[in-house]
Amino acid sequence: MVSKDVVPAVTLNSGYRMPAMGLGVWRMENTAVRGVIHSAIRSGYRHFDCAAKYQNEAEVGEALAEAFQTGLVKREIYSLQQRIILNTLYMSQLPSSSSGIGKTASVIGEDGVLDIDTTISLETTWRAMEKLVYMGLVRSIGISNYGVFLTRDCLAYAKIKPAVNQIEMHPYFQRDSLVKFCQKHGICVTAHTPLGGGCTANAKLFGSLSCLDDPVIEDMAEKYGKTPAQLILRWSHQRNIVVIPKTSKVERLKENIEIFDFDISDEDMEEIKAIDKNHRTNQPGKFWGIDVYA
Repeated sequence: MVSKDVVPAVTLNSGYRMPAMGLGVWRMENTAVRGVIHSAIRSGYRHFDCAAKYQNEAEVGEALAEAFQTGLVKREIYSLQQRIILNTLYMSQLPSSSSGIGKTASVIGEDGVLDIDTTISLETTWRAMEKLVYMGLVRSIGISNYGVFLTRDCLAYAKIKPAVNQIEMHPYFQRDSLVKFCQKHGICVTAHTPLGGGCTANAKLFGSLSCLDDPVIEDMAEKYGKTPAQLILRWSHQRNIVVIPKTSKVERLKENIEIFDFDISDEDMEEIKAIDKNHRTNQPGKFWGIDVYA
């Protein structure tokens, strides 16, 4: 078994530590979850990004429980309503509220309009999440897809500061102002789409440009003896951003995690900075999420 120390950890403002790389399970087939989670654990992953909207949280929980029971990974467990999980970060992942979360893969109503609850404010939602911390049900709470002004508002009314802001971020959508604002205020930034349109799922859904095919990225990856994906993930890491790339392929799991054995020079970091296109490839779509990590 690979030691979890393969992946360095960041310390959140809640005092708890979170691995700097995780695995996203968005669009992962329910039947594939068990095998992928176990392969990821063997490869050194100790951080899994889940959401009710993904409709596979039960399978993730079952895979983790089996991993604990069989000794695949050390049991550093935290109990939440009789469900065995690891350290938990609970996030408000889209700035709105809906009653259908976890019941449907879409929050679009039959009329084609977003089906969101207009009677519940973001502050009300945050207060409810803070209660989860006070009750000892979760250790850290965070936000997702919040820009500078929503993040500022949350900081103004929060009794417990958000530990994380999970956003789309990659070389074609670098969001330097938002990243620096969050980091200035002690909020860890996590990139939920760290490879941009490079993944097949995103390209099919959004017809995205792929920064993986950018000549600067390709040439630089060759220079460092790494793949374009590894170079991009390392670039994010050197910006002090946590990454949670999604894959169901075992070879990609291993490839993505092998980014902690080299450094990108300051000069090359600046060259990557210059290819920013302010191009969003994803659309905010998940609402309530749980990040599971050891």
